[in-house]
Parts: sequence; structure tokens; C-alpha cells
Amino acid sequence: MESKREYLLQLMHRARLGGGEDRIERQHAKGKLTARERLDVLLDENSFEEIGALVEHRCTDFEMDKVTYPGDGVVTGYGTIDGRLTYVFAQDFTVFGGALSEMHARKICRVMDLAMENGAPIIGLNDSGGARIQEGVDSLGGYADIFYRNTLASGLVPQISAIMGPCAGGAVYSPALTDFILMVDETSYMFVTGPNVVKTVTNEDVTFEDLGGAQTHATKSGVTHFKTTNDVECLLTIRNLMSYLPMNCKEQPPQLDFELGEEVRSGLKGMVPDQANQPYDIKDIIREICDEDSFLEVHEDYADNIVVGFARLAGSTVGVVANQPLSLAGVLDVDSSRKAARFVRFCDAFNIPILVLVDVPGFLPGTDQEWNGIIVNGAKLLYAFSEATVPRVSVIIRKAYGGAYDVMNSKHIGADMNFAWPSAEIAVMGAKGASEIIFKREIQRADDPGAKAKEKEDMYANTFANPYRAASRGFVDEIILPENTRVKLIKAFAMLKSKVRKVPDKKHGNIPT
Repeated sequence: MESKREYLLQLMHRARLGGGEDRIERQHAKGKLTARERLDVLLDENSFEEIGALVEHRCTDFEMDKVTYPGDGVVTGYGTIDGRLTYVFAQDFTVFGGALSEMHARKICRVMDLAMENGAPIIGLNDSGGARIQEGVDSLGGYADIFYRNTLASGLVPQISAIMGPCAGGAVYSPALTDFILMVDETSYMFVTGPNVVKTVTNEDVTFEDLGGAQTHATKSGVTHFKTTNDVECLLTIRNLMSYLPMNCKEQPPQLDFELGEEVRSGLKGMVPDQANQPYDIKDIIREICDEDSFLEVHEDYADNIVVGFARLAGSTVGVVANQPLSLAGVLDVDSSRKAARFVRFCDAFNIPILVLVDVPGFLPGTDQEWNGIIVNGAKLLYAFSEATVPRVSVIIRKAYGGAYDVMNSKHIGADMNFAWPSAEIAVMGAKGASEIIFKREIQRADDPGAKAKEKEDMYANTFANPYRAASRGFVDEIILPENTRVKLIKAFAMLKSKVRKVPDKKHGNIPT
């Protein structure tokens, strides 16, 4: 019996060592943690329970039967984050470079199945050289098995992917199917085809970092939602993100203890400049409206003419979507529409109420936008808001012009409550452009066309560049003073807490692509 006990302990020791001390040191030399060290940071202390620690590959080709490691290059199991159940897998780069095999994939699929069956999030820590080529189609089949489960889990439980090393080829599609992707600057990268293939096919010289590094995907492609500086920051960001999310689509987001006090925010007075074309930072308004230090921005470096993220109002999670006047005057374009639409759909899938702050002059014009599909991409955001059944509240801060007024969670597409500040301008277009069209002939015939144009512009502005016409039609529920915004929102979301909205009985809609 003692010898059997010793044998088990030796096997478990081998599993914990992964590829061995030398490879662990090499991992550390790159500034990276090992798979098990990452799980120690991610999960609550002593909460991790491993599944499949002794699994080994069963490939016999290319003398692979002579090289085996318990665990086969991935650590899988479950633990807790802030006391809540979470399923995890962490690829171990010290074993076969983290390459995915048939059994490696089977371990990941096992914890994904458990996550779906038990209604808990799944977090994947990716650090892999790709498919284990010695296994051929078995490793490719393993990827497909994972992709299929990613799709089944979508909208059922939150899925989070951290790219903490290489992730290339077919491996990129599993993270792409998940809800949020985090990358570590300068130590992680993602691409379908690497620099060597790119050079051969297109004759482009590009580095790993420029092609698929964290900075590239945070700013250019929008693939990654969070760019972090090191492994620890990445893992702590996941813990923070999880604090806003429910465990599954049947649960409500976490409610933190909160005692209401003086919720009027005088700092909101005067935040919006009197000059309609003068920019301001919408994030200052978000921080004033929401609980202190509660705003977690998503996609911060991508399409920054719109701001999305999670925050808390009186301890309750809300998803925030806000136009950003500091960038492109807050217009909607291809990238910002896609960014916001994806975020809105996530919030709706997981019962997270949506707060929309509107200051939008319209859609960005130009051939680049039209040729890249502003029509269908703008429609994605329209579709996302229209299909959302969670509580939805809008505050029109300043401009709400043209079709963008409709798209940004207007009453007409199902918003529950719509507020406006006195500074709001709700119209088909700006006063100057509108008056030039409506009064074109009158201005041309005037003795002083400039003075006449200014007169007509002022006339149009007095009639339409305010929230009162919309309020008289019931399109705005209440015009509120800026300093009272937080109070109004807390009450509105509390009133909507038990909202039930029935939708037509159908299999699913067909969102524009």
C-alpha cells in the first residue's frame, strides 16, 4: 500500500512540475507565470480543484509514445472567484509548447461541459503554440470540439479568454467566440497566419507584435477588449470583470451592499460647454453618475468615439454605452457601431440593465464608411438595442441628430425611460445645415445673405434644437437638471427591476452582418 501511495505522489509531483524546472525557468525569464501560478492568482486561495491531472496523450506516431507528461499540457478544473464557482483551463507552455492534442482538447471540453451543466462561467488562459502536428486530424478535431462548445455556451454562461502567450492558426477562433478577450502586452499575440506566411504570400515584412500583438488588437482590429501590462494585471482584471457579471443567463448580476445618501451630484452642473461644437469628456459624466470608482471600461483603446463598460448604480451592475464628444465629435461609424452592438447584446444575454448617454451628431459620412458597410454595421447597433429585453434607460446630454437619434436607444426602439438635460438638441440635423436647406432660396434672395442665414439658423434652433418638442410628443419622459441625473437613474432602474418583455415566438433573428 505504501508503494502505491508513493507512486501516486510521484505522479502528482510530475504533473505539478509540467515540463520541468528548466522550462519553468524559461517561462519566468520571459516575464510569464506558469499555468498553475496563473490559477493561484486568478482564483481564491486554496479553492482550486483539479480535474484530469493524470491524463496523457495516446499518440504513438513519430515516437511520441516515448514522451508523455501527466496533464498533457493543460491544467483544468474549478475554483471560486470571490466565493463564486468558476471553471478554468490554463494551457501549460512548458509541456509541448502548450500544443493542443486530442486529450488536451478533451480535458478542456470536460470543464466546458461542466460549466454549462452547472451554470457557471468558463475562463480560459491561452498559452499555446497551436495544434500538436504529430497528431494530425485528431488535434484539429479537438479544436472543433472546443469551438462547438463555445457556441453552445454563448449567452448561457460568461466566457472569458486571456491570451497570455502565443495563440495562432485555428486556435484563435475559440477566444473569438467568447465574450471577452484579454491580452498581455509584448508577451502575447494572436493571428491566423504568422509573419513568415504573410511574407511569402503578400511580400509584407511584419513583426509578431505588429501583426498580432496586444497593442495591435486593442487599437486596430478590436479583437481584444483589455490590454494589460503583465500576467498578474491580466488575471486581476479578470477577477474585477467577474465582479460585475452573473454566473449564468438565469441569474441577476451581483448586488453590492449600498446605503443611499445624498445622491445629487453638483459636479454635473456646467460639464457640458455652452458652445455646441466644444468637446468634453463623457467619462467625467459617467464617473459622476455612477458609484465611486466603479466604472470598468471595455474596449478602451478601440473606436473611442463611443465608450462602453460596466459600472454600478447604488451597488447594482449596469452596462454603459455613451457617445464620446472628444473623438470624432461622438459620431457613429463602422467600428463604434460594432463595438457597442456586441456590448449591448452581451448585457442583454446576462440580465445587465443598460444605461445610454447620448451626444451624437449622426453617422460619419464618407466613401470609406460606405464601402466598409456603415449601413449594415449601423444596423447591428439598431438591432442590438431593439432586441434587448433588459431595462434600458437613456439620457440625452446634448446632440441627438438624425438616424443616430433613433439608433441610440430611443423610445421608438423600445427604451423604457428617456431623460434629457436642458442642453439636449433633438432634431433631424444641426440648426445651421437644416436652415441652409429649408431657407435656401430666401437666404439667396436676401440683401444680406449672411445675416439672413444667421436669422434662420436661430429660428430653427429655437424651434428644434431643444428637448421640449420631443417631450411634448412623449418621446422624452422627463427633462431633468444634470445634478439630479444620478437620483433619477437609481429610481428608474429600481422601478424597472422586475421588467418582463415578451418577444415574438421564433427560433432567432438574423442580425445584419
